[in-house]
Amino acid sequence: MLTTISGYDRIGEENAFAVLARANKLAAEGRDVINLGIGQPDFQTPEHIVEAAVKALRDGHHGYTPAPGIPALREAIAADIEMRSGLATSPEHVLVVPGGKVTMFMAIQMFGEPGVEILYPDPGFPIYRSMIEFTGATPIPLPIREENGFAFAPQDVEERLSPRTRLVIVNSPANPTGGVTPPDDVRRLAAILAARPDVAVMSDEIYGRMTYDGLQHLSLASFPELRDQLILLDGFSKTYAMTGWRLGWSLWPASLYDKARKLAVNAWSCVNAPAQFAGIAALTGPQDASEAMVRAFDDRRTAVVEALNALPGITCATPKGAFYAFPNIKETGWKAKPLADALLQETGVALIGGPDFGILGEGYVRVSYAAAKERILEAVGRIDGFLRECAAA
Repeated sequence: MLTTISGYDRIGEENAFAVLARANKLAAEGRDVINLGIGQPDFQTPEHIVEAAVKALRDGHHGYTPAPGIPALREAIAADIEMRSGLATSPEHVLVVPGGKVTMFMAIQMFGEPGVEILYPDPGFPIYRSMIEFTGATPIPLPIREENGFAFAPQDVEERLSPRTRLVIVNSPANPTGGVTPPDDVRRLAAILAARPDVAVMSDEIYGRMTYDGLQHLSLASFPELRDQLILLDGFSKTYAMTGWRLGWSLWPASLYDKARKLAVNAWSCVNAPAQFAGIAALTGPQDASEAMVRAFDDRRTAVVEALNALPGITCATPKGAFYAFPNIKETGWKAKPLADALLQETGVALIGGPDFGILGEGYVRVSYAAAKERILEAVGRIDGFLRECAAA
């Protein structure tokens, strides 16, 4: 019998894809399924971006590109970073990657090994902990609390830093909670991290352009004192409705960049060529479609929070970013994953149980409002009927 190294026995996964598969199976059987589980905009990729990819193919751009990405795209990314954070960035520190997860994988692989600690948000994107455990490092959860608006509390980071800490993972605006860390707390967090120059920081800012109520996202790239520690994760999937294009990018400290480049050469050679030309069009072309998408999410956010707060036993804090609500279901009497399973099977509504995002996710479910408003409200109506029926039984 074949055996593998022990790390493969520790590796987890992202349960949203398992729920998606179950939802698709029910739909294929003829059920009317409303999927509020997957984090995928229900909008089309803007036409000018699609046309840029088509033109690239017609112009013959179908071959290999440089492993870090084509120069024009890296230049566009560097300009975008400078525009949004104020940090003058060299394209020579930008790496184009096939989706945001790749940056997580590389960063955690670089710093994770037995005997070291990596701090990560809990509840948070499940791949963080999965990859930490894969490397043999010790995962140290950073509590993300409802009473703190699902924002990072700088003191929680400071209290958990130790001589064994090698990497800190930060995510704002956040998946699964929709929390956004306020600028003053970001500044305090930056000061705490800058005082530990031996610790790398991976800032997952994939939802950085999705904030509401006039709240502005403050990137950790805005702090020059972190430049030699910071790995910045961003991409095109959420902002431009390009999840299936698998196009992301990362910014690396000079000391780490060549290591990341070599990983790219060994792992995927280069990113899909026409997709990279599409990325240039996304960053340099009109932004009206993306801005309209965020306005639509804002409208849905208001509707879903109001509807969820009307359900028996459920309260829902208003998310400040991304396109997720994270309602508190503790008063329903249900555990989160059994409730999510029952809702999918009995009502055809797909949600994700909070524990799929960490130990502190118990008592919550994630609701994606990246679906049509009328379908979201129909889904909440089905949940309402289910909970009232259970209470009457």
